[in-house]
Amino acid sequence: MRDLLYLERVEQAETLLKPQRIEVLRQLAEPRSCTEVAARLDQTQQRVYYHVKRLVEHGLVTQVAERRVRGINEGVYQATARAYWLSPRLVGRIGRPQERDEASLGYLLDLMEEVQSDVAALHTQAARRAARRREADHQAARHAEGPHADELDAGESGALEPHTDGPHTDGPHTDEPNPDEPELPSLGVSGEIRVRPDRRPEFMADLKAALQDLFARYGGAEGDAFKLAVACYPDRQRDEDDRSRQGEAR
Repeated sequence: MRDLLYLERVEQAETLLKPQRIEVLRQLAEPRSCTEVAARLDQTQQRVYYHVKRLVEHGLVTQVAERRVRGINEGVYQATARAYWLSPRLVGRIGRPQERDEASLGYLLDLMEEVQSDVAALHTQAARRAARRREADHQAARHAEGPHADELDAGESGALEPHTDGPHTDGPHTDEPNPDEPELPSLGVSGEIRVRPDRRPEFMADLKAALQDLFARYGGAEGDAFKLAVACYPDRQRDEDDRSRQGEAR
């Protein structure tokens, strides 16, 4: 299971954003058959299979195994990722881009959209490279086993009855560490600061000076290129609590 699946196609969003399918997807956080999901949701197996089939078609769910149940092969499915991000580009920019002050909320929203898009693209590219590398390793291992490996596989598959519950896969996948989720050289830091209203200009000046120093020290032409984004905004929970206390005091 991947950490993230970034949805950039309208068809994917339309398939996912249905209450019953979201419930099915949540049940597939662990590998389960349609029969098991139907029992947990108190739904018919046919209805659950219909939703699972649609989710599989658009890459939101993956068949990870199959097992023999009462003479037929039953598919076992799992959510493709732990998190699903909807791309802002599904709707796109409405109207012309506007020039925004860097201290405005609109500027911060644009920045977060850019960060989200970049991080998702990096994750997708890394996952594809890992998949190609894994496939190459698999082919090398099969080659090392010799010419009889294909014959053994064909004999094993021939012993199975036709699949009746979704597409066939090579076998179970596990959540053990694997190159599916390679480490990327990235950094995320968050914390809480407190700034009085009268000291906000001073804080902004200090922050800009620190960033300018970093850009000066690491802004040369050598080395790998990295993007640096800084966001600062009010603590939403703290702001709501403060307002609540002020209301009670009145």
